[in-house]
Amino acid sequence: MLCVGIAVLYIPILVLIAYSFNASALVTVWGGFSTAWYGELLHNPQILDAAWLSLKIGMLVSTAAVIFGTLAAIALVRFKVFYGRFLLTGMVNAPLVMPEIITGITQLLLFVSMLHLLGWPHRGFVTIVIAHVVFCTAYVTITVQSRLVSTDHSLEEAAMDLGSGPLRAFLDTTLPLIAPALASSWLLSFTLSLDDLVISSFVSGPGASTLPMIIFSKVKLGLSPDVNALASIMIGAVGACVILAGYLMRRNERQRVVDTYRGS
Repeated sequence: MLCVGIAVLYIPILVLIAYSFNASALVTVWGGFSTAWYGELLHNPQILDAAWLSLKIGMLVSTAAVIFGTLAAIALVRFKVFYGRFLLTGMVNAPLVMPEIITGITQLLLFVSMLHLLGWPHRGFVTIVIAHVVFCTAYVTITVQSRLVSTDHSLEEAAMDLGSGPLRAFLDTTLPLIAPALASSWLLSFTLSLDDLVISSFVSGPGASTLPMIIFSKVKLGLSPDVNALASIMIGAVGACVILAGYLMRRNERQRVVDTYRGS
């Protein structure tokens, strides 16, 4: 069963990559080997602009979500009782279980109402960023919160006993301990933002089409080889990142073992 599941997952990916080198304009008809569609893709301003927009949104959203999510996690872990704790907990967990279409509709209504009352924001880059930060912050909060719970708070207290202020003690002791959670949260937020289609479709405006929106619009008109080429490039980029991350993790693990052996 495991082999069947792996085959169902990866065989279509391999077929897609193979057909991205198809010389024929018909996706399902093999017309010979060619890299022409990759050249077409790299000279397509619509695809390039959408990809650059998605990257900018993803990086900005990930950074903002890590900041807000970390602050929320610290409040929930370090302050056991405070006014509005139950409300904050509910607001953090709600985006995790809320259907994306509901989130998109509510965000759209919010931005339309704000535009009528305040004259801001106009739907586009800013509204997409705000909407993505909202649901990405929830994932960051849960991830960082679980890491903070397992950290030893006495280390931070010891640092303050030695003369460090609360902020310096947090930066010197707690922050390095939760750094892996922050890094994984940033990557998760970037992936969620880059992959989002439903919410972006609701809150975007003219001239602000993300890469998933462009791909979906092309697929609705029928599969085309340039979409296969684009998907192959994305698969290759993700695969390279996974291999690099695995290599770095193995190298760090070997270094840790060596340091432990030398210390003993």
